[in-house]
Amino acid sequence: MTIDSHQHLWRIGQSGHEWPTPDLSVIYRDFIPDDLAAACEGLEITGTVLVQSQASDADTDWMLAVAATTPLIKCVVGWTDLAAPDAPQRIAYLVRQPKLKGLRPMLQGLAQDDWILRDDVRPALEAMSGHGLTFDALVYTRHLPFIGQLARLYPDLRIVIDHGAKPPLGDPDGMKEWREEMAAVASNLNVTCKLSGLLTEMAGEQVEDILVPCADHLLAVFGADRLMWGSDWPVVLLKDSYRHWHDWTLRWLDGKPETAQNAIMGETARRFYKL
Repeated sequence: MTIDSHQHLWRIGQSGHEWPTPDLSVIYRDFIPDDLAAACEGLEITGTVLVQSQASDADTDWMLAVAATTPLIKCVVGWTDLAAPDAPQRIAYLVRQPKLKGLRPMLQGLAQDDWILRDDVRPALEAMSGHGLTFDALVYTRHLPFIGQLARLYPDLRIVIDHGAKPPLGDPDGMKEWREEMAAVASNLNVTCKLSGLLTEMAGEQVEDILVPCADHLLAVFGADRLMWGSDWPVVLLKDSYRHWHDWTLRWLDGKPETAQNAIMGETARRFYKL
């Protein structure tokens, strides 16, 4: 069983689209289920997790409609404004949609690093936790202490850190801080991590060997039962193909226990998202 825990779909100029922008020409086009099927072809992908890419309720509604008619997509991680006064009501509606499993506020782009701890966000977080929804954390190293606080405030909230918190590859001081903060946040047992998005953190002159210590560290601090593979397709196309990242991960996993390989490539995501 291989579950891709992190992929996107979007339509340029529709459903609240803001990103990607035209300068990202490789991915500045529509990506729909047929494109996903073509990207996965020959890789025996059992299912995927469709994650929001737009800060828009319209985008979430569109993703749910797409997922309803696309068997490959096993669940949706949507978006809603968690600070809105009616957020609990919107969450109550979303949980009734069969494939909606979680929400992702786009924390990396917000002005306040501790935005998620604001008082006006609390009712939405309580609703998410109460309804059993998951929380995808799109963050950098500087956000990790606040994700740790979030995990302790809401011990029943299942949190997953997207893209390994985007390690600052090639910055020795930044990597030291990243390793320390990742180890600290991983001490919260309701926090899981995605092995995804690392390719696109590489600068042009860097080689992929730089990713091995990152993946090794994530495995060391989270363990295979709290680490899940994701393609981050189609964003990964900014650096290489879906197959390339998939195959890189399999090479990195080669020689590790079969139970660990199975967990990272599917079982962790299945349990986390209750697929």
